[in-house]
Amino acid sequence: MLTVDAADIERMTGALFIDGGPTGRASTRFWVLLILAGVIATAGVIADSTATVIGAMIVAPLMTPILGTALSLVLADRTHLLSSIGHVIGGALVVIAIGILFGIIDGPSDAYAGNSQVAARISPRLIDLIAATATGTVGAFALVRSDISDTLPGVAIAISLVPPLAVVGLLISVGRIDAAAQAGLLFGTNVAAIIATGTIVLLLYKVRDAAKRAGATVGDLRGRALVPVVVLVALVSVPLALGSASIARDELLALQARPIADAWATAAGWETESVEASNQVVVVTVVGQSPEPDAALLRQQLSAAGLADAGLTVRLAEGGVETCPAQGTTCEPAAPEAHR
Repeated sequence: MLTVDAADIERMTGALFIDGGPTGRASTRFWVLLILAGVIATAGVIADSTATVIGAMIVAPLMTPILGTALSLVLADRTHLLSSIGHVIGGALVVIAIGILFGIIDGPSDAYAGNSQVAARISPRLIDLIAATATGTVGAFALVRSDISDTLPGVAIAISLVPPLAVVGLLISVGRIDAAAQAGLLFGTNVAAIIATGTIVLLLYKVRDAAKRAGATVGDLRGRALVPVVVLVALVSVPLALGSASIARDELLALQARPIADAWATAAGWETESVEASNQVVVVTVVGQSPEPDAALLRQQLSAAGLADAGLTVRLAEGGVETCPAQGTTCEPAAPEAHR
């Protein structure tokens, strides 16, 4: 039977509600861990170190106020609801600020274009929402079941909260605002999934009834109080679905462009290092020795193959970038700030 007792209520509220004021033990613990997690995550992203980023996921305490928001919703506890939301928003802004600061101090010349940690967090898809929903369910289940709480470190690793925020700050610092928004969308997706699944699990476990028996603060829960949760999930689902469709189109475009780019590079005595596509722009990276291959010729070959609507960027491995607009026949060297 899906129920909890008074001891479970005391344990959950004690773990999720950050009481005691700004200087209280719970609050100082949250902010100290959050700042340290933000520094670790940002440093890990800059160093392109997966191990360091995972370490930040484990340290980060953002799951606490997010699940606290779900518990507050279920209990209709307005005071703790506002407090939890405030900690989520405030915590997110702090990590973003850390990312901006680190980016200003140590921004790379390529604006993180070759960073795998950044690339993994700027193309959220609908599958990310599905994964976050499953992970959030596990987190909420581990919360109400003390006998499986040892799964929480795994949940912290699976649900990406602080790293996307660090990426947001770093990308803002180098002017990649659109990509920063995508990383912010990934964070919002994870938050929405945790709150939604947490609310459902807590309702299924009849937390409200147990809280009343335990003498905890329980307000009147009306249907419209849960509407914001549904709206939040719907709001992130739309851009995620659009992102999934865009990524699918880009993958098809890269697949079509690959043999053309390979033949073009081989004819010039060069080798294709990679052929990718982003936002309907084919990005071809080649390596070889002088003379450089003719990017305009590749532009013409792609257009002849029916890919005239796609833009083209040719990157030379040792440096140098040429851009060739869609529906065009010529290419120009990219401005330094366009590929810094």
